[in-house]
Amino acid sequence: MQIDVTGHHVEVTDSMRAYVHKKMDRITRHFDQLIDAHYVLSVEKLRHKAEATLKARGGDIHAEAVADDMYAAIDALADKLDRLVKKRKDKNTDHHASEGRAARH
Repeated sequence: MQIDVTGHHVEVTDSMRAYVHKKMDRITRHFDQLIDAHYVLSVEKLRHKAEATLKARGGDIHAEAVADDMYAAIDALADKLDRLVKKRKDKNTDHHASEGRAARH
């Protein structure tokens, strides 16, 4: 999976890029159908904003988070993405398949 990290009014350092990659590892463990991810890190006055768009089979997943610190914003964004990815995975899983097999026997 390809992960793009860009900055808007902020220079993306190697440590920020590594931190984003580390947080994406947790998300890819939960959902392996991701094609690529695009992160945008921005600073407006004292607000640090992180937003991401994940391309996956079945549609895109988008989330954003704002915090006083860029690393806190990335943490909050990773938590939101993790919840959305789990929700997508549960939606794709057919929970009634086992009931149908049990009814036929």
